[in-house]
Amino acid sequence: MPAVSVDNILALPRVTELAPGSVARPVLSVTTAPTGYEGEGFPVRRAFAGVGLERLDPFIHMDQMGEVDYAPGEPKGTPWHPHRGFETVTYMIDGTMEHQDSNGGGGVISGGDTQWMTAGGGVLHIEAPPEQLVVTGGLFHGVQLWVNLPKSDKLVAPRYQDIAGSKVALLSSPDGGALIRVIAGELDGHQGPGSTYTPITLLHATIAPGASVTLPWNPEFNSLAYVLAGSGLVGSERRPVRDGQLAVFGRGETITIAAADTQDSRTESVEVFILGGKPIREPVAMAGPFVMNTRAEVIQAFEDFQAGRLGSIPAAHEPVD
Repeated sequence: MPAVSVDNILALPRVTELAPGSVARPVLSVTTAPTGYEGEGFPVRRAFAGVGLERLDPFIHMDQMGEVDYAPGEPKGTPWHPHRGFETVTYMIDGTMEHQDSNGGGGVISGGDTQWMTAGGGVLHIEAPPEQLVVTGGLFHGVQLWVNLPKSDKLVAPRYQDIAGSKVALLSSPDGGALIRVIAGELDGHQGPGSTYTPITLLHATIAPGASVTLPWNPEFNSLAYVLAGSGLVGSERRPVRDGQLAVFGRGETITIAAADTQDSRTESVEVFILGGKPIREPVAMAGPFVMNTRAEVIQAFEDFQAGRLGSIPAAHEPVD
């Protein structure tokens, strides 16, 4: 699981060691993500399954894509599909993904890169492994997160942010036991490169066996931690968690995540995707690829898609008779 790493973690800026008396966030729940399939059949874990939207707001949905080691000919993607009313954030840890939309946006993301697509008023979109990966096979692992848009921004013009892994802010825990990648938002005064419509923070932390990290967390934000790999402990109550599990924290000023002293043979360290944001607190009406405020708006989105008002597939991608 390479993502972005460094040779000397102690040379990085360090998260401030918190003073005694900071209010630790309690762990409200730990849930296990069920497995499923997306697009043309690539395996996913549904990270938010079983958690109410009030605990997730402003987030809607998250899939862990893989981790899977494809044989030649096996890699799969998604067909062309529409989105409206939210943002998709695709963070690649291993492997490569190509993406394109009906507005001419797109590109290639690989280990440590993030593709941030604001669907806004509507866009057609495709994600697929590059031809070379289909031919050779290989490791594929990533995360796709859906971030809700406030009512005032539901119909903004679509846009892309291609965030190279080299642009993320890299931090160390005070003792050097954890590497923290700030993808978007702010942590302890350090700003990530992703630009957001609603205040959020996205992190990917690698925690060495036996190490622990306590992070300051905006009291106005909710707080979630999804374990991508390894096993550890969350909260001051040291509740056990393992890969494929989501911890939801309650109110407070800090969150604590620790790695178990020993990991399995496949895992060198604990890998955790940490996220939180200021709740939008607006009604959510969601159906398939559309996230709106009312059922009528969802029906309108389907009608606009069927009428071709969300864009058209570029000619180069149209099927050949």
